[in-house]
Amino acid sequence: MASEALGWLGVPLAIAAGTMRGGTPFLFVSLGECLTEKSGKINLGLEGTLLTGAMSAYAVSYLTRDSLGPMLAPFAGVLVAGLAGMVLGFIHGWLCQQPRVNDVAVGIAMIIFGSGVAFFFGKPFIQPSAPLLPTIDLLAWTDLPEQFQSAVKISPLFVLGVAIAPLMTWFFRSTRWGLFIRAVGDSPDAALAMGVSIFKVRMLSIVAGSFLAGIGGASLSLYYPGVWTELVSSGQGLMAVALVIFARWQPMQCLWASLLFGGAQALGPALQSVGITQGYYLFNAAPYVLTLVIMVITCSPTRTMTGVPGALGSDR
Repeated sequence: MASEALGWLGVPLAIAAGTMRGGTPFLFVSLGECLTEKSGKINLGLEGTLLTGAMSAYAVSYLTRDSLGPMLAPFAGVLVAGLAGMVLGFIHGWLCQQPRVNDVAVGIAMIIFGSGVAFFFGKPFIQPSAPLLPTIDLLAWTDLPEQFQSAVKISPLFVLGVAIAPLMTWFFRSTRWGLFIRAVGDSPDAALAMGVSIFKVRMLSIVAGSFLAGIGGASLSLYYPGVWTELVSSGQGLMAVALVIFARWQPMQCLWASLLFGGAQALGPALQSVGITQGYYLFNAAPYVLTLVIMVITCSPTRTMTGVPGALGSDR
């Protein structure tokens, strides 16, 4: 790591690099959940989607490494991860819109189902080494030390996520389908009066959001940490729900919040690299503590929740 060679000077550099690496899955999952919740539904099952996406991406990258080559195989894995997320999203979207079915109950069931699918089919791929996504070296043209150059190598998925955030903001504000999603999420009765199919809009929103979550899983197994294990997600799919609340259901705010969570995740390893081992587990728990703090603050009865879709949490 850069901080090992540069001492304390490398700590902020390592945190900055870890912010981009660790923030990428948070970014995709939170954007996917933002899209879902804008339509008035909540998808707690994204933890299972994240794991299924991670497993699918790693498996496809490994299995196609000879036919597609080590450069293209990871991108095929990313695509399949998104498609796997869409399948789980379709199941969730259909179930949660049935009469007398609770979103939270369906989400918990999908966590168990998605995790089970990932663990069952992912067993053969825990040991093999799959080709990983290439990185973009932002400082390749400079003469800076290798430690600096390696610290700012970023994933193409991070660039894609950063581009999607403003695009999604524009989509919600300026497109017909964006209006439909906001109308269904804020007032289903008004959307129905406009002739909008609530079932169709919510189904497409959940499926598209799950596609993004699946790509978030691919960033875990094919970029950082770049392995497939059953513990690779570490609860990031559930933390993304708190992140969306913190971001007030705004895609650009999801971007900044994801970087914040990624930085919190990078704090422990950065300090450990310069010899600080006291409180190591506490530093590693920083993302979870941050999630708890955010939930306490946002759930305060003295604060007014801004940006929340009107139908979120209701039976309609």
